[in-house]
Amino acid sequence: MTTAPRLTPLAASLPSTVPFVGPEAHMRASGRPFRARLGANENVFGPSPKAIEAMRAAAADAWMYGDSESHELRAALAAHHGVDMANITVGEGVDGLLGNLVRLTVAPGDPVVTSDGAYPTFNYHVAGFGGVLHKVPYRGDYEDSEALVARAAEAGARLVYIANPDNPMGTVHPAPVIADMIAALPEGTLLVLDEAYMDLAPTGTAPMIAADDPRVIRLRTFSKAYGLAGARVGYAIAAPELVAAFDKVRNHFGMTRISQAGALAALSDQAWLGEVRAQVRAALDRIATIGRANGLETVPSAANFIALDCGGNGDFARAVLRELMARDIFVRMPGVAPLDRTIRISAGRAEELDALAEALPEALAAARAR
Repeated sequence: MTTAPRLTPLAASLPSTVPFVGPEAHMRASGRPFRARLGANENVFGPSPKAIEAMRAAAADAWMYGDSESHELRAALAAHHGVDMANITVGEGVDGLLGNLVRLTVAPGDPVVTSDGAYPTFNYHVAGFGGVLHKVPYRGDYEDSEALVARAAEAGARLVYIANPDNPMGTVHPAPVIADMIAALPEGTLLVLDEAYMDLAPTGTAPMIAADDPRVIRLRTFSKAYGLAGARVGYAIAAPELVAAFDKVRNHFGMTRISQAGALAALSDQAWLGEVRAQVRAALDRIATIGRANGLETVPSAANFIALDCGGNGDFARAVLRELMARDIFVRMPGVAPLDRTIRISAGRAEELDALAEALPEALAAARAR
C-alpha cells in the first residue's frame, strides 16, 4: 500500500518550482559546460587570498561543528559597521535570512508588499509561509519607493521589500530616497532593505540608519563583492529585539567553521575588496561596449551585473537569451514586463567577455530571424 506524503494543505498547494534554475542544472540538460558563466551574479574574480587560506586552514577542523553563535564574525561585523553585536545576526546567505524573517513575522494570510519583478526568492518564502503578496510595478527601471509605501499602508502589510541596489535591474536609489521611505512607513510595517550589492555601489549610497531603528532590517552578504557565494554567509543589521528573535527559528549550526573563517578573513581584507570593485567596473564597461557595438543600450548599474536592452519586447529578449544559452553563454533576464525587454549579464573575466562578444551578434541575428 502506497501512502502519499502527509503534506500540510499549504505545502500541497505550492507549485513545485524554484526561484532560479542553477547553471549546473542547465549544463546537465545540455551535456556541455558553459563557455561563459555570466548569469548568477557571482564574483568571478574570487575571494581574497586571505580568505582562501583561512578556509584551507579551517578545513582541517571540519570534524567540529561551527560556532553556533558565529561570535568572532559577528564581533568583526559589528566593529566594521560601528554597531553592537546585539544588532547583528548571521545566516545562510540573504536567502536563508529572508526565510527566517518571513517565518518570524508573516502568518498565513498576512499581507506583504514587494515590486512586480523584484527578487523572486523573497516571494518564494512569503508563499511558503502562507503570506499574501501585494505587488506594485517598477517606475521605469527603478523600484517605486513611494508606491511601495502607499500599498503597504493600503494593505496593512507586515513587510515591505526593496533591494537597493536593485536586482534584477542594477539601478540604485540615493540615500535620501530610502530615508524618506523609512520615515513614511505605516505603523507596524517592517522595511526589508536588501543591500546584497551595496559593497559594489558608489561610496555614499548607503543611507545612515540607526541600527536600533525597529522599522527596518538591512540584509548584507559575502556572496557578491566578497566572492564567497559558495560559502553561504549573509548577515542582517537590525534592532536587538528582532535580532534576538532569529535565535528562535534559525539553524544554530548552519554556519560551518570553514564559512565563518572565510568570511572573517574576507572582511579584514578591504584592499582586496577595492581591487574587486575596480575589476567589476571594468568588466561592466566592457559589457556595455559589447552591447553598443550590437546596437543595444544599457541600464546604469550599481551592482556586479548590467542589463542590456535588447530593443524589443520580452519575447524577443527571451529569444536572444535562448540563443546565447545555445552557444553556451549563461545569462539570465527579468521575468516581468517591461523589465523583460533586457537580458542581465554578470561581470566576467576577459576570456568570458570575449566569448560573449563572439556569441551576441550571432544570437541577435538568430533571434531576429525567428
